[in-house]
Amino acid sequence: MSRVVIGGSTGFIGRHLQDAYRAEGREVVTISRSGADLTWDDQPGIDAAVDGAGLVIGLAGKSVSCRYTPANRAEIFRSRLETTAALGTAIARASAPPPLWVNSSTATIYRHAEDRPMTEDDGELGTGFSVEVAKAWERALYERDLPHTRRVALRTAIVLGDAGVLGPLRRLARVGLGGTQLDGWWPVSRARREAGTAHDPGARGGRQRFSWIHVDDVLGIIDFLEQQPQLDGPVNASSPAPVDNRAFMAAVRRALGVRFGPPTPRWMLEIGALGIRTETELILKSRWALPAKLSAAGYTFRHPDLDEALRASFSEG
Repeated sequence: MSRVVIGGSTGFIGRHLQDAYRAEGREVVTISRSGADLTWDDQPGIDAAVDGAGLVIGLAGKSVSCRYTPANRAEIFRSRLETTAALGTAIARASAPPPLWVNSSTATIYRHAEDRPMTEDDGELGTGFSVEVAKAWERALYERDLPHTRRVALRTAIVLGDAGVLGPLRRLARVGLGGTQLDGWWPVSRARREAGTAHDPGARGGRQRFSWIHVDDVLGIIDFLEQQPQLDGPVNASSPAPVDNRAFMAAVRRALGVRFGPPTPRWMLEIGALGIRTETELILKSRWALPAKLSAAGYTFRHPDLDEALRASFSEG
């Protein structure tokens, strides 16, 4: 079976994909900073792996679950752009270029949306640091002339599974802190506003939308893309049944058998985010994306129901 090259293979999604492809009997070549077949500074090795591959997947990038300091912001950009460029260089040099390159993007590219969902055709792009990262990432994917390789920017929602975002949420819920996460006023410095990292108050009462997808469907979508040559450009990798934060946290509690979780106001979230070195934007921005392209093409989601997806995720952990 055709070779799969996975860049960014040691993360949550990368590990899941490589295990699944190897179980199918496909040859898998992994690229990461460490713990993989190749490292990102080995361009000749990347060139050789990509030449003749059937599928290239780009997932690399520093986690955005960090404080948006100048150093971290620079590394978030660099880790995405340089690794995407390395894959693009390898494809451009290949005598037998891969027919499909799927590269990570994010549903965060869309604006804070409380009024309507965002699709690939009518979604409005937002502003701020996270959005600029996503825009630059997609530009890096498309900047080269690669006439023999179809390219898809996978605008992925929050990914559920046996790792990732559900790890800390499980711990919070089990100690009674799994309630609705409430937005509200919080002082913002001029420096953060100029850097685009400020989060202004948005949805009230935990009504910020929560678009999600199970990691099994990330794999399923990539498999589907291999069989659907008409699909290219941005593709929303998100469940067709998004919820709001209040409903999502209630579903987390149900899946864990936790009966109650008091709401958490923004001031508590900000203090907690500072303590664990992350940003409240990750839970307070209203992300409302629908998979219009996938639905129109006939993709069948493996985990379309949130309660079932959470039960599957927690049973794997």
